[in-house]
Amino acid sequence: MGATPDGIAWPPADGWNQGGEVPFSAYVHVPFCTVRCGYCDFNTYIAQFGPGADHQSYPTSVQAEIAHSRRIVEHPRPLHSVFFGGGTPTLLAPEAIAEIIDSLAETWGFEEGAEITVEANPDTVTAQSLKQLRSYGVTRLSVGMQSAVPHVLRTLERTHNPQMIAPLAQWTREAGLALSLDLIYGTPGESLGDWETSLRAAVELRPDHLSAYSLILEPGTKLFAQVERGLVAKPDDDEAASKYLLADEFLEEAGYRWYEISNFALPTPAERDQEGLGATELTNASRHNLAYWRDYDWWGYGPGAHSHLGNGRFWNVAHPRAYANAVLQGGPERAGEVLDAQTRDFERLMLAIRTAEGARASWDPRLEGLVQRQDDRLILTRQGRLLADYVTRFLAGWE
Repeated sequence: MGATPDGIAWPPADGWNQGGEVPFSAYVHVPFCTVRCGYCDFNTYIAQFGPGADHQSYPTSVQAEIAHSRRIVEHPRPLHSVFFGGGTPTLLAPEAIAEIIDSLAETWGFEEGAEITVEANPDTVTAQSLKQLRSYGVTRLSVGMQSAVPHVLRTLERTHNPQMIAPLAQWTREAGLALSLDLIYGTPGESLGDWETSLRAAVELRPDHLSAYSLILEPGTKLFAQVERGLVAKPDDDEAASKYLLADEFLEEAGYRWYEISNFALPTPAERDQEGLGATELTNASRHNLAYWRDYDWWGYGPGAHSHLGNGRFWNVAHPRAYANAVLQGGPERAGEVLDAQTRDFERLMLAIRTAEGARASWDPRLEGLVQRQDDRLILTRQGRLLADYVTRFLAGWE
């Protein structure tokens, strides 16, 4: 349970350049869930593990790591964004989330207009709790809708039903929060018609932001084992591609604009006819997700959380009890890696090509139909977004 994670001891004795020239964000991992969904391979737990590792006292552990991180970071900056992910962050009381936000504010401060997002399952919030979160500084709610089709939700072992989403959307708006809905396509047994039903149901609510992710069958998950044993049909890659194309076309027709392969933002009225506005400049694009794709710095707080500063990657021990014991004794057990310049260049290419900003790269006619040229950048076409990994390898000289 308390084993030190794989990687070199962190911080390293030499070779780590923290950078400091780019914005700085924070990710807060909340590892608690009410059930373990069959497709999930995240670092989550149904159980609680005592002081510092349960719903009530978990903020004390995160606050201890926040204090620790301030001693490590050489170039402190106000936070560009904060994202509470999990797990199910809304299993914590709003006051507990507020404690963590207050610690981040006192330690780092926030940029003007900083985005603070909390992930939620539909059955873990109320109209009142959302109003409380807004009063504590949260600006955005990211809801795991996943599907509007009951049998798809059952296969995914989600605990909510489709009827919960519309009232939740109304509560979110009444609270003054921006709304993002997450959808998953490619669940075993999901038809193309089922997927269109989910898209229509989501768009009818006019969320500010939509994410459409392809289901990945991860080894070690219950759903992966069911597919391996033939108990559940294996998702078809060609059908998944068709579902992505359907989503991309459907959401474009509904007024949404893609700004990253799986993410779509609704332009504000002032932005709809604004010429020259880049898709990643949209008000409703997720500032926190863009921080990852733009290769900004971030610190990940919580058990198993990953961080990125300059040319360094590091991650905390995974188990909540081991994490709490370590941070409350002066600092979490963590390991990491120092990346060389070639690896960093490849990462920047891999991240940038996924976005509507595109990547700076030389045109090659062999990529015709997969990318389009815009000044000195290459931007994926709709077909190219299905083959983003191939395009990345080609531009890196690996194909």
